[in-house]
Amino acid sequence: MLVDPTLFGLFVVTGLALNLTPGPDMMFVFAAGTSAGRRSGVLAALGIGAGGLVHTAAAAAGLSALLVSSALAFSVVKYAGAAYLVYLGVRALLSPADPSAAPSPPNLPVAPRDGVLWRAVMTSVLNPKVALFFLAFVPQFVSADHGPVALQFLLLGTTFCITGTLVNGLVGILAGSVRGVLARRTRWARPLDRATGAVFILLGVRLALAGQK
Repeated sequence: MLVDPTLFGLFVVTGLALNLTPGPDMMFVFAAGTSAGRRSGVLAALGIGAGGLVHTAAAAAGLSALLVSSALAFSVVKYAGAAYLVYLGVRALLSPADPSAAPSPPNLPVAPRDGVLWRAVMTSVLNPKVALFFLAFVPQFVSADHGPVALQFLLLGTTFCITGTLVNGLVGILAGSVRGVLARRTRWARPLDRATGAVFILLGVRLALAGQK
């Protein structure tokens, strides 16, 4: 077997515990759901999961080790991600108050320009702390006696991304349901957009202040 069964079981349980712990990814998904409904919440969860797969592949290939050894590389990626999150937040804060320009209701198709999936992928990929997390967490469950380490890393990392996507997907659906209820009262639409913008800006500031270690 590619991965030790005992280690794999422990990994899944530990990973689920981490997935259920509120963090930046969950906050991003929740903000997307409350901003534009259940569909956007689920798309955000899928985007975060896809970004995690990028980090998994990079770490398995040894590329993410560069972020550990190079302070410059870490800073470049970190500030790019922080700037992107702040940009999303400012755009949400400055969104038109006109109800006709508000996000689509949760039960209606979201316009292609919404782009929440792509934004979620970029948010995850541009967060170097995610790469460092994979390098620090996943290797603890890898055993050189069970086949190629890179393949084990890919299997474990993909498993973590899948469980995380399921958890975040449920969060997105819940957040979208909250949006659906509040959206029926138009006076809540603008405050929700402002709250979403504030969350994105806070996530950006948090990332900008994060240290390499």
